Amino acid sequence: MPKLNKRYRLPDTIDVENIVEEKRSPYGLRTYVSLFSSAGVGCYGFKEEGFYCIATVELLERRLKIQKFNNKCAYNSGYICGDMTSQETKDKVFAELDLWKNTFNVTDLDVLIATPPCQGMSVANHKKKDELKRNSLVVESIKMVDAIKPKFFIIENVRAFLKSICTDVDGKDKVIKEAIELNLGGKYNILYRVVNFKDFGNPSSRTRTLVIGVRKDLKEITPYDVFPDRQPERTLRQVIGHLPSLKKMGEVCPTDIYHNFRKYAPRMEAWISEIKEGQSAFDNTDINRIPHTVKNGVVVYNARKNGDKYTRQCWDKVAPCIHTRNDILASQNTVHPVDNRVFSIREIMLMMSVPDSFKWTDIPFDQLNALPIKEKEAFLKKEEMNIRQNLGEAVPTVIFQQIAHKIRKILSTLEFTEQDAKHIIEKFGLTDHDKLLDYIDKNPCRKFSDLSKIAEMANAQSLLLQRNIFCEPVFIPLLLI
Repeated sequence: MPKLNKRYRLPDTIDVENIVEEKRSPYGLRTYVSLFSSAGVGCYGFKEEGFYCIATVELLERRLKIQKFNNKCAYNSGYICGDMTSQETKDKVFAELDLWKNTFNVTDLDVLIATPPCQGMSVANHKKKDELKRNSLVVESIKMVDAIKPKFFIIENVRAFLKSICTDVDGKDKVIKEAIELNLGGKYNILYRVVNFKDFGNPSSRTRTLVIGVRKDLKEITPYDVFPDRQPERTLRQVIGHLPSLKKMGEVCPTDIYHNFRKYAPRMEAWISEIKEGQSAFDNTDINRIPHTVKNGVVVYNARKNGDKYTRQCWDKVAPCIHTRNDILASQNTVHPVDNRVFSIREIMLMMSVPDSFKWTDIPFDQLNALPIKEKEAFLKKEEMNIRQNLGEAVPTVIFQQIAHKIRKILSTLEFTEQDAKHIIEKFGLTDHDKLLDYIDKNPCRKFSDLSKIAEMANAQSLLLQRNIFCEPVFIPLLLI
């Protein structure tokens, strides 16, 4: 995970004085609302960057309680357990916005995050009977953006998201990208990207759609300015190779309860014990080691529907995509490169860039590790599946943290004036075509609008200086990332 500036990180205990002090600071009070927030793994990145959560909406209480463990909201009323298709749930969100308006004069929400359920769109899901109904939760997100009018909105979903069908606000079925554009395109500059998060700082493969909208009155800011940065891939060895090996079924690391060997039927160990990195249990030459069941004394071999089931992962490749059923050998790419087990909770947390500071329970970490083994097993039996499912559905923390970091920085930056651009042109001699190109290449972190202003003024000055000499103007490419 890249080292981002942590100076904005909020205290675990939030009170009115903290908020007032933040509002008076040079960086200002930054706020967001999160819809379909699950356990809050992704938007924990916004907390890490000092954003205050006004309201978070999640349908399932067992997920919402994890957000409470992490002190996500300043007010308990900000934790909203409800269905986003319900007017009552929406009214609760609006009530929280009114509370912050009346208490702290927050009249303009900074960010709205929406990660609606993807069951109707996911390639990993083969049951899509409720596709239109489920995908219409996207429309509920669109409605909330339109009603609240935040400075920025972020929608994250699966690869097929933009081409999937939804029932729009007008009652007509259309592709989701068209619905977003028709409803929000007039008010927001919107960037639609399908990317693999492994190329943007996440330690595991995860191809997803990111939609980022910037309100059009923020004239000097584009969605490109807040998009995560490209970063080198990391191998599985680099991410989890430092953790101790777990050889015994049921073993729990003494210093980390979340680094555990999840139990499975002992007969299944033979299926994976002899396979090498990159091989599946179905590659075994001994038929007794091929996955099977015994029914009425007859051996029935499992069907090899997916090539990534019972597959041992490779140390020196990028970690695989984490799915919700990361608890079983029969799921997609779950077998450890060396140990005969699925990845532990801690390993999955690392692969999803979840910080050690993230809490899955209100029991302190040191206290959990001090429990007798039986009590550790009881805790894991109760909580492990919920934790694993939440990780499989999450947005990697580092992705939203980068966006939060850039939004906070950009909103705290003074306007870049023509005088500023003129000074840079003179300082670096940017009327020279090659020097201008070199400056643009070496300053990718500058806002797109700033670079455009510099290039436009440098080209104009260059043409004035060389009226009778052809000089090719420099234009900023549409894609800086």
